[in-house]
Amino acid sequence: MSKFKINRRTLMAAIGMTAITACAPETVIKASAYKRFGSVEKLDDELDDIIDSNLQLEELTSGFSWSEGPAWDTKRQQLYFSDVPENTSYIWSEEKGLEILSKPSGLATGDGTNGLLMGKDGNLLTANHGKRALTSLNLDTREDTILADQFEGKKFNSPNDLIESKEGVIFFTDPPYGLKEQDDSPLKELPYNGVYRLSSDGALSVIDTGLTRPNGIVLSPDEKTLYVAQSDAEAQILKSYSIDGETITDNGIFYDATPLAGDDAPGLPDGMCVAETGHIFATGPGGVLILSPTGKLLGRILAEKATANCAFGNDGKMLYLTSSDRLGRIALKVKGLGTY
Repeated sequence: MSKFKINRRTLMAAIGMTAITACAPETVIKASAYKRFGSVEKLDDELDDIIDSNLQLEELTSGFSWSEGPAWDTKRQQLYFSDVPENTSYIWSEEKGLEILSKPSGLATGDGTNGLLMGKDGNLLTANHGKRALTSLNLDTREDTILADQFEGKKFNSPNDLIESKEGVIFFTDPPYGLKEQDDSPLKELPYNGVYRLSSDGALSVIDTGLTRPNGIVLSPDEKTLYVAQSDAEAQILKSYSIDGETITDNGIFYDATPLAGDDAPGLPDGMCVAETGHIFATGPGGVLILSPTGKLLGRILAEKATANCAFGNDGKMLYLTSSDRLGRIALKVKGLGTY
């Protein structure tokens, strides 16, 4: 059997996910009642300029099977995120608490959306596991438009995460997590798990076909570097690629998180976000790794459970993270990329 053939239950155990019986997520929680959890681990003095190491995370809501893909909507002052196995996407706001955005968020049965991103046009871009596609959701009409669902005539596996450049170029990853038997699924049409580039005119090209489990993906502040995380327990790496127009060059491993793995550090490299300073907030063993622009580990936000993704919100100095069955947040001293 291939070492990458694992079912959902095995995957959950490998990345520290807790099997959770489906239940109704918590609704409105007043700010004064937010529970605190986790801690900040300082490994370098540079961390003091990024986050107060005495802080803990706030738990905003919980009760999910596997929360993913947070995206902040500045216009509406609310956060969107996914519960992938439950085929549901949610809205969370300070004013109203938790609301359902879409159910089903994918097809009628199966997984729903995974990574989410506010697009330059004001629509919510989704990496949709269930639809095996990139889609654009109009938040006013709730009309969901497919942007891309195949490459060279073959269906994607299950798009996982995405990022959009200032010029409207979308970069995204396509691992097989949404397929029941993953790489051995009879539904898998592509022979690899790819990283792709979708231009604003609809032209699609593949960047990398060599990653076993491509996952989180982000751009540097100057958009000259692309970072991609690999969720492989045996090779927990972040790669970087140089961007020069349509030419993309593989720079190899940017950071290897494998030595951090252990029973006391649940999670694998997954979603990421980048601050205006170039610091990278990358989910991985233990929670969220905070890396310098040169790839030095400065510290970790320890979330106690496997953490899938993170995104900046509010004025850009609040980090939201989806951690296993819950949604949390923590204040920062740096500002995230985006329009706030």
